[in-house]
Amino acid sequence: MRRLRDLLIVLVALLAPVQALAQSLLRDAETEALLRDMSRPIIAQTGLDPKNVDVVLLNDPSVNAFVAGGQAVYINSGLINAADTANEVQGVIAHEMGHVVGGHAVLNLGARGATNISLLSLLLGAAAAAAGGGEAAMGVMMAGQQAAMGKFLAYNRSQEASADAAGAQYLSGAGITGKGSIEFFKKLQNMEFRHGYRPREGDEFFSTHPMTADRIATLSDVYQADPAWNTPSDAKMEERFRRVKAKLFGYLAEPRDTFRVYPATDNSIPAHYARAYAFHKDSQLDRALAEADALLMTAPQDPYFLELKGQILLEAGKPAQALDSLRSATEFSGNQPLIATLLGHALIATEDRANFQEAQQVLRTAVARDRENPFAWYQLGVIYAANGDMARARLASAEQQVLSGRMREALASAQAAEAALPQGSPDWLRAQDIAMQARAELERERDRKRR
Repeated sequence: MRRLRDLLIVLVALLAPVQALAQSLLRDAETEALLRDMSRPIIAQTGLDPKNVDVVLLNDPSVNAFVAGGQAVYINSGLINAADTANEVQGVIAHEMGHVVGGHAVLNLGARGATNISLLSLLLGAAAAAAGGGEAAMGVMMAGQQAAMGKFLAYNRSQEASADAAGAQYLSGAGITGKGSIEFFKKLQNMEFRHGYRPREGDEFFSTHPMTADRIATLSDVYQADPAWNTPSDAKMEERFRRVKAKLFGYLAEPRDTFRVYPATDNSIPAHYARAYAFHKDSQLDRALAEADALLMTAPQDPYFLELKGQILLEAGKPAQALDSLRSATEFSGNQPLIATLLGHALIATEDRANFQEAQQVLRTAVARDRENPFAWYQLGVIYAANGDMARARLASAEQQVLSGRMREALASAQAAEAALPQGSPDWLRAQDIAMQARAELERERDRKRR
């Protein structure tokens, strides 16, 4: 009965609509640039425009990646932590692009929205298989659902196999070796063993994914025959990946864990990066700044090292001291919107009205280049309000609220902005658009509650 219960839990999870955006997004300029560069050659092989495909990082420690409809791939922070190379992550991205191109996330299973089609939902697939052929089958037969479940699971297995094949094709076309893909599947297999799953005869019927060992065998044959098999992974990309992985670890892990993984004897750039965040989280300002300065000694104009130093000073309550680093970071990054937003925040945090005009200009440029940044809109609203422009402050609030899913507040803010803005102006039209979007979403929510 316990195995049957576990199986039912798995099926409920698989049939539930995706709530990707309910998870915390991790926005970081350096990480997003890396993911964009890693995925661009793969996406180009799909026939899609890389500019229209997003690779989104989620703050989730589980080793997972998935698609949820549209042209977006979601990667959990746990997957980055588990991967040893950029090439391994490229293998995951290639597989998930197979789901995107195949339209696998758009399933009509009686639930509104997309179904989570996941390459690495290891515990879901393994738990279903671990339910065991005989006992689980008996339980399902008693529920009268064996045939329906079999079709559903077989369909998912078919999708996974299709995405495996497509991913191999995309990597080959991009001239990227599949060694990383194989290595990552082996990691998954080791995780299965650690969680106590051992494949048994008949288990494949109850799994959402093909058996990992079978996938490794099939893909090994495909990749080893490919001309790109012995092509070395891009050395600069791998160096960037090690930086980002360490940065992410230092930002998310407990400081004691960071100091264990990246001890003081390690003077590499990734280690300095990780320890800078760990010391900052541990409120050791001087030591955090020392690590940031060690990075800047190696590359004084690196925008991400400058951003780090500015962030440490700003969050330590020293916004005026952060300005030089953040201005340089913004300049050397080509006005990257996330970095520019941090500069705008620091300018406002000085509480010096002499900085407000610069803050407004910086933030307006940032939201023009990246409209989907709620924090930038919030900061822009603050500066509009400080300058007495309440109509645009309300419009900025509406932008921030609609991006945060607070539709009722967004509707009220948009209506207030529309009433105060010059009729027919671009901002007035934008307020109307937000109001219509918020009304439509509120109406859909009411319909869902009625059903």
